[in-house]
Amino acid sequence: MNILFCTDGSKISYKSIENFSHWTTDIKVDIFCAIDWSFLPDSVSVENSKFAIQCTNSADAILDYSEKFLKEHGINIGEKIKMCGSTVDSILEISEKKNYDFIVLGSHGKKGIQKWLGSVSQEIAAVSKISTYISKGENNNKRILFAVDNSETSQNVIKKSVKMFNLTDKEIHLATVYEIPDYLFLDGNIDSNWALEISKKQETASMLLLNDIENKFKEQGLNIKSKAVLNGLPANEILKYIEKESIDLTVCGIRNRKYLTRFLISSVSKRVLEYAPTDVIIIRP
Repeated sequence: MNILFCTDGSKISYKSIENFSHWTTDIKVDIFCAIDWSFLPDSVSVENSKFAIQCTNSADAILDYSEKFLKEHGINIGEKIKMCGSTVDSILEISEKKNYDFIVLGSHGKKGIQKWLGSVSQEIAAVSKISTYISKGENNNKRILFAVDNSETSQNVIKKSVKMFNLTDKEIHLATVYEIPDYLFLDGNIDSNWALEISKKQETASMLLLNDIENKFKEQGLNIKSKAVLNGLPANEILKYIEKESIDLTVCGIRNRKYLTRFLISSVSKRVLEYAPTDVIIIRP
């Protein structure tokens, strides 16, 4: 796989590529560092200043250290790339020029000129056409959760994940959430027994979905550690499950959206990305 590893020199960025390497085999990594002074007023010109030289030297030092770090971890290295400009725009620009399978970055950054990660990672996950791996920190790289539903997107996520990741020694968890609208239980609205029957049918359908997905893993010689049918608000229930089972990596899928404004507040993937303590993979269809 061809990977674009985005780093600002922070520990969490290096942890992101280290964590990612535990889930994969045979990767080639291009190292990317942006020189971002887009936060400065338009009236300030820095291109030929000492400040610009210092920024460039800092980027070179980050790239050189990153190359050393990857070599020490046995990771195959491709190019070292630096660009000037908005961090998000630079990552998107370079990612569209080459045939990358994943963008890998951390979820926290530094202040000032190295204020990269955090909001940057969410924007990249929202608008990039490429699947994104976002690390939250050190973990055991063992327990992986696939949060699924009955959509075609979830089916594609499973197919891509089984093909791209090395899961032979991992604990694989499957979870799906069904939601019963509160209004069904309002007094005098409908027969409560009928509402409970709907809930029971949805739970049965959810388990059938998980059984079908489990079979797809079994076809690849992979066993499922746990299957969970949850009831409630999807993002909330998934976050509870992540905490309860000490999940290390959560896999989500999102439908293609062109702009960040379309990455809706109610999006399950977005909420998991924001609040889960785990690393998160956002798989593009």
